Amino acid sequence: MKGLLNDICANPGKFVANKMSTKPYKIIVGLEIHVHLATRTKMFCGCELAYGEAANTRTCPVCLGMPGTLPVMNKTAVEYAILTALALNCEIPSFTKWDRKSYYYPDLPKNYQISQYDLPLSRAGSIEIPLEEGGTKRIRITRAHLEEDAGKNVHTLGPFSAVDLNRAGTPLLEIVTEPDMNSPGEVRALAQELQRIVRFLGVSEGDMQKGHMRFEPNVNLHIEHGGQVFKTPITEVKNLNSFRALERSIAYEAARQYEEFLETGQTLQMGNKKTFGWDDVHEMTVLQREKEEAHDYRYFPDPDLVPVEVGPEWLEEIRGRMCELPLAMQNRLVSACGLSEYDAGVLTGERATAEFFDAAVKLGADPKRACNLLTQVGLKLANEAGTPVDQLKITPDHLAKLAGMIEAGTISATAANTLFERIAKNGGDPEASAKEMNLIQSSDSGEIEALVDAVIAEQAQAVQDVVQETKKAKKARGFLMGQVIQKSGGQANPKIVAQILSQKLDAMK
Repeated sequence: MKGLLNDICANPGKFVANKMSTKPYKIIVGLEIHVHLATRTKMFCGCELAYGEAANTRTCPVCLGMPGTLPVMNKTAVEYAILTALALNCEIPSFTKWDRKSYYYPDLPKNYQISQYDLPLSRAGSIEIPLEEGGTKRIRITRAHLEEDAGKNVHTLGPFSAVDLNRAGTPLLEIVTEPDMNSPGEVRALAQELQRIVRFLGVSEGDMQKGHMRFEPNVNLHIEHGGQVFKTPITEVKNLNSFRALERSIAYEAARQYEEFLETGQTLQMGNKKTFGWDDVHEMTVLQREKEEAHDYRYFPDPDLVPVEVGPEWLEEIRGRMCELPLAMQNRLVSACGLSEYDAGVLTGERATAEFFDAAVKLGADPKRACNLLTQVGLKLANEAGTPVDQLKITPDHLAKLAGMIEAGTISATAANTLFERIAKNGGDPEASAKEMNLIQSSDSGEIEALVDAVIAEQAQAVQDVVQETKKAKKARGFLMGQVIQKSGGQANPKIVAQILSQKLDAMK
């Protein structure tokens, strides 16, 4: 390879961040997102959904495609799909149906997939994504429809391929966007926002390592050349399961298409749509096949399933389950609580964390102090325990009390971190625990004044540097503060120490 492709192979991260704006083309990306829904059983049978089980142990005659079997629709999966579509501002038709999509792969035992074609469950929606430079961008949603997942081909057992059908029949929500994204960063932002949404709604765990979410970008370029705009053939990159792979595959594919255009002059009208895979080791796209068109799948209505009719009462019942969505909550935490975009983004990464913080603030906690305790200590402990933060033994009321104790000067911020960790593991009242651990700060001005006088008498050189305002004055003042705190055994309130020390030193000038 040469030119741009060599640049990417040498430093793909730098290319993603900096190279795009210097080239005479515009990247056009639409994205297909496949989301495993967190139902208890599969889409059309009663097999339990379980990940990591022994191959082919979560199967039955229905999901194995045995003759004479009949599918039965999973109502919860339909409701989860509609709830997600509502969060994406989609229209929900009152009538939709199931279709058979025919193709022949080893991991598709029926030789067709039950999906939706011309009458999907939802259509014509939109989503706002945050932009790196600030603000948001509206991305149109073409449709979100339900289907069943295929099984999984395994190529690591020897000089042959095996098939694991545990995944076959898993409820799969496919979300399709319009080609409204123009950079790898925008596509990543959309994918991350969708992950937050499905987790907030509770419709999917969104764990990409387990295959709960997969991404398939459709990429082409609009190239300015000789006063004209040329469009390159569209390519689809299949089955990406990380944000990093998603972002880098788009960057690589854009550069590859540009080089190909310069060499061949091939445009959208001349070339068929092609499917590529992503080689994560060599960080490059690899041609797989020419893309099938809709007629190749020979869609027709599934004769074994009745259409789905969504009446007003059912739709409103589902709409009633809607929660505040992550981007809206993030913006609220910035505007109402004064948090930074970064802190608000961390807090809204998971619904449990966001609602825990929200509850503490409603109980009177200072937002910034509550945020620091939750993000610096709480999320670390939750991650170590492998549980959401609200499953620890600490409560929003405990967090509000800890934040209040810092504000009042009863304990230091460091002591609050220690208390948070103890209460999260063992429970207990913050004030009682602070006394038990001897973490209560002293605010006795008479006691602190005596300590200050002792330090001033012992540290003549440091006192002289402060009084004479030498180059070492700032460092010397900090040293004196530290000496007083040390003499108190860490119990003196730093605010009172600073106040009395300043009064004493100013009087000596």
